[in-house]
Amino acid sequence: MRDIREGAAARQLWGHLGWQDIKQRYRRSVIGPLWITLSMGVTAAGLGLLYSQLFGIEVQTFLPYLTVGFIVWGFILGCLTEGSDTFVANEGLIKHVPAPLTVYALRTVWRQTLMLAHNMLVYLVVLALFFGPLSTPGYLLSPHGAPQPGLSWSVLLAIPAFALLAVNGGWVTLLFGIISTRYRDIPQVINALTQLLFYATPIVWPVDILTTKLGPGDWKHLILELNPLYHFVQILRAPLIGSTQSWHHWAVVGGFTVVGWTLALLAMRNYRARISYWV
Repeated sequence: MRDIREGAAARQLWGHLGWQDIKQRYRRSVIGPLWITLSMGVTAAGLGLLYSQLFGIEVQTFLPYLTVGFIVWGFILGCLTEGSDTFVANEGLIKHVPAPLTVYALRTVWRQTLMLAHNMLVYLVVLALFFGPLSTPGYLLSPHGAPQPGLSWSVLLAIPAFALLAVNGGWVTLLFGIISTRYRDIPQVINALTQLLFYATPIVWPVDILTTKLGPGDWKHLILELNPLYHFVQILRAPLIGSTQSWHHWAVVGGFTVVGWTLALLAMRNYRARISYWV
């Protein structure tokens, strides 16, 4: 706990390191970090136009759904993949700088937060273009799907939703970072599983399509509900596009927060002193 407190207090250090990561990645580039925004915008526009035609969905409601899904997924994916390498990537600093290990985890989460902030520019553009359809009560995400309430003041729920995602990003980075430092095959396993979970998570396809094809009470819905990333994506995406928000998504994410931080604290207590030797 002392390591976590001191790491959180050193916000100037991890804040500067995280910002330098973004600047270094796009050094000598003409538009710099705006390449993050541009690549997200091109990906969302291309896949949104393609999948809206494949699924027979109105592009003015599906494109915001897909765009926000990609933005949230990018943050989650970054915390998983880059978080598992966080201590290995900071080997030089760990061996020569007497800083709390939590600094390097917060550096990773802060870097992903900055990238999400750049990608939110794409969301603002999409929102400006399709504000009318999204703010219409009863709009549909797919043909014969459930009517959605539309954008309202519930959009403010996105603030605590992102805070909860960032808190989970902290334990993910600490826990998987410690495990991956000892077992270097873990990042490869995480990369393979995230590719599978991407297609199993409703990002490029709406949940309504599954409900329409299988029926609302089909047992196959358990496959979706047992995917934890679906709940993490939904708590932030739903308020941003005026979609139906269910309390059970918050309950699942809250449960993962408690269990995840418990495991991360146990790992820190037992293995924190060994990380400098493992790297």
